[in-house]
Amino acid sequence: MVRIALGLEYDGRAFQGWQTQPGGNTVQDHLERALGQVHGAPVATIVAGRTDAGGDAAAPVGHFDAVNPRPGAAWVGGGNALLPPDIGVLWARETAPAFHARFGAVGRAYRYLLLNHPVRPALMAGRVGWVHGDLDVGAMAEAAEALLGRHDFSAFRAARCQARSPVRELRRVGVERRGWFVVFDFGGNAFLHHQVRNMVGALVWIGLGRRPKDWLGELLASRDRTRGAATFSPDGLYLVDVRYDAQWNLPEFDDRMALIP
Repeated sequence: MVRIALGLEYDGRAFQGWQTQPGGNTVQDHLERALGQVHGAPVATIVAGRTDAGGDAAAPVGHFDAVNPRPGAAWVGGGNALLPPDIGVLWARETAPAFHARFGAVGRAYRYLLLNHPVRPALMAGRVGWVHGDLDVGAMAEAAEALLGRHDFSAFRAARCQARSPVRELRRVGVERRGWFVVFDFGGNAFLHHQVRNMVGALVWIGLGRRPKDWLGELLASRDRTRGAATFSPDGLYLVDVRYDAQWNLPEFDDRMALIP
């Protein structure tokens, strides 16, 4: 038996998130069916950065164990031939048995694309979030600095979150305007269920003038989810990077989000 690491990407609008569901229409369900045909036997995949229904991913990494070894090109070519067009295997390679895609990840990054325009998106519907009111992006960027560091992020945690601890380390945060878009970038060791969407929602409230800049730090310290903004739309949320120690010898990160926007 060998352990195979995979690089993936997918447009999640047609699927019920990553994790397998009874209806069989999740990214994991489709991926395991395709790889199982290439393998000639069922496979069970594990991934870093599981997404919600409608969530997109440009750089998730997964793994599975194969009893019938195949060259990397077979997993990529065969898998893609059997997958829906909105799910893709970018690379595959044999790795050490100790490698674990989820627990071995040392960093993850998400990007949220928000259209700040008077008219709702049509061409980019489902690919970007939308706010029509004028946003004070400078105030949002200043407020976001309060999120940096190691904190209890319970105020941004979904009620259904299964993480054992709400403590996470946010290492990078960016909020900037690019034309009609506001781009949010978050990097950290790991993220809670809905954490990014809840942080974006709180920052949008600040940008709209519904809360002052220092409110975000107060919300974080409160650890009270009920005091925060509503969970923001999954449209526009992208998992853009998962990082591992060099010992696993995985392919170098390919920033496929560099053109967006």
